[in-house]
Amino acid sequence: MGYLAPSPKHLRLSEAKHSGLVSRFLCPLPSLCLNVLSPFLFLQQGNVFLVDYELLDGVDANKTDPCTLQYLSAPICLLYKNMENKIVPIAIQINQTPGPDNPIFLPSDDKYDWLLAKIWVRSSDFHMHQTVTHLLRTHLISEVFGIAMFRQLPAVHPLFKLLVPHVRFTIAINTKAREQLICECGLFDKANATGGGGHVQMVQRAMKELTYSSLCFPMEIKAKGMDSKEDIPYYYYRDDGIKVWEAIKSFMMDVIDIYYKSDEVVCEDIELQAFVKDVYVYGMNGNKSSGFPKTIKTREKLSEYLTVAIFTASAQHAAVNFGQYDWCSWIPNSPPTMRQPPPTKKGTVTIEHIVESLPDRGRSCWHLGAVWALSQFQENELFLGMYPDEHFVEKPVKQAMMKFCKDLDEIVSVITERNKNKKLPYYYLSPNRIPNSVAV
Repeated sequence: MGYLAPSPKHLRLSEAKHSGLVSRFLCPLPSLCLNVLSPFLFLQQGNVFLVDYELLDGVDANKTDPCTLQYLSAPICLLYKNMENKIVPIAIQINQTPGPDNPIFLPSDDKYDWLLAKIWVRSSDFHMHQTVTHLLRTHLISEVFGIAMFRQLPAVHPLFKLLVPHVRFTIAINTKAREQLICECGLFDKANATGGGGHVQMVQRAMKELTYSSLCFPMEIKAKGMDSKEDIPYYYYRDDGIKVWEAIKSFMMDVIDIYYKSDEVVCEDIELQAFVKDVYVYGMNGNKSSGFPKTIKTREKLSEYLTVAIFTASAQHAAVNFGQYDWCSWIPNSPPTMRQPPPTKKGTVTIEHIVESLPDRGRSCWHLGAVWALSQFQENELFLGMYPDEHFVEKPVKQAMMKFCKDLDEIVSVITERNKNKKLPYYYLSPNRIPNSVAV
């Protein structure tokens, strides 16, 4: 399934609301010969995971080209952690509503049936990744923090000095995206099944579910049931991400302690409170269910809030952006569109049907060009911990910066050592590969 942007994807099956789906999927599992005692043992051991693309259900497929019909689906995929600690797909339903025309595909089915079902999941995963995980949850959220910062914090404010390196070029790159990528006749319209307005529908739906806690990296990992290193030992996105999150938060606490000697000082900072309110009112449309704070009353909460802003703009964006060419350049692994509807019966799929379902040459070229360009660093890129613009002159802050850089260097060393001799190294969250801001 890949691990380009794992956080929004895997859900441990510990919630009762999924029990109906589980029973539908697990009934045929004995035929898979998985060498386990019982499907229900999977649940007790926490070895079964669910990936549900419900957000795509009912989204309009791209109709901008009358010569090419394009299709979207909203799959549900079950995955199983096997004896080798590898998480593999074991059942796929390509659309949400069960029925005779929406079969559950299994590894024991004909190889082309199973292959096409996996391709449909990967296509849906690409749409979720590109529109929600990447566009909304890094680019647009970082812009919200950036605009609020410029509007409410004067340049001499310590929080402005902390945040400004992490909004470098963000508004500019988002403006370019609006003019060339997600606009009418832009790249989404040319290459993606969500073009022609589907990507807008997805962002609108995802905004209703976006929460502050989901941007707090450790809380989101735990909420997804992915926090146990013992149960899921090879989840480097989690391991590296938590290290970087803790390093950033430690730096934030060090700087906050310099300027805010008590929680009362935090409460009395009118400009800080205006910044937080701006994010809530204009960025989140005053949506209480988002969990975004309207005010901040403690130094601990302030350090977390700033960590969210900086981690999102730096580490989270790096994790979901700079591996896109690695994972999406092989078209069947991340098709930007599908040109045939999902199969409604088993045993009907041929290799010719799969080729006809995949994007044509033109759309594939647009897609390849996009994921290659998005995966490139800027010239003279500024990475996490690099502060060439000397906003702070106070010696205690400079010492805090030096400590931060040392912490990041230690993380780089740990990741470099771990990746030695690995066939598939994970380096997207190594601090020396994390740009300070959303700039591409």
